[in-house]
Amino acid sequence: MKDRKPNRKIVGSSGVRAKKYLGQHFLTDPEIAKKIAGSLDFSMVKNVVEVGPGTGILTGFLLENPISLIAMEVDLESIDYLKKAEGLNFKEGDLEIRRGDFLKEDLNSVFKDEGFAVVGNFPYNISSQILFKALEHRERVPNFCGMFQKEVAQRICSGPGSKAYGILSVLTQAFYQAEYLFTVPPSVFNPPPKVDSGVLRLTRKENFHLECDEKLFFKIVKMGFQQRRKTLRNSLKRLDLSDGLRELSIFGQRPEQLGVEEFIDLTKKIAQDGS
Repeated sequence: MKDRKPNRKIVGSSGVRAKKYLGQHFLTDPEIAKKIAGSLDFSMVKNVVEVGPGTGILTGFLLENPISLIAMEVDLESIDYLKKAEGLNFKEGDLEIRRGDFLKEDLNSVFKDEGFAVVGNFPYNISSQILFKALEHRERVPNFCGMFQKEVAQRICSGPGSKAYGILSVLTQAFYQAEYLFTVPPSVFNPPPKVDSGVLRLTRKENFHLECDEKLFFKIVKMGFQQRRKTLRNSLKRLDLSDGLRELSIFGQRPEQLGVEEFIDLTKKIAQDGS
């Protein structure tokens, strides 16, 4: 293993301006960055994509592990700073600093056919979209760890019966084990956000292929929660279900009462309806 030195020089004042339109809030606490980096399971994957490295406080701790890292950043000022810091602090060959928008990036161009983890201090305004893109590429993303607005992180990890339980919860937990790890206060960011943040970890399930039509599963979950106060009998009526199917007891429930397995069972029933 290479002799790896922790990244310390770029912790603190960098001179990089946080840009409101990019939703940037730079993490300044190295202990929290270290905890986030340590939350990834490097036994599962040796390739990592960091979304929005900013001033690199998390980047350095990630590189204390034997990994290949692509740091994907849209902010030119941050990229310039990271490239200067790379020569001082990052081991040569460990890091690729790539100008790119994770949401627009063709992830088939990342690490060829190999799996990779996704990690980052995500901008609040696109954090859910980042998660959805990781879900779309779940075949290649066995591990995911990120910082979200606290209530969003809690929503992703919530179970049935909770007011926070919703589309993000079901679609994520269908394929991953979701864990809420810890809360991060506004005071450790520059500039500080107006709300607390939460760090979560997703570990892909051993069997992450659903025993149903996955496209139909996504459609049913989204339709159900779009009218979450209504029973499934009402929220799914656009699917033109048979009267016999609509009379099943599951259609008298609201979406937040169903766990992942029950949504899978519901999807199977609807797929078989009229066949």
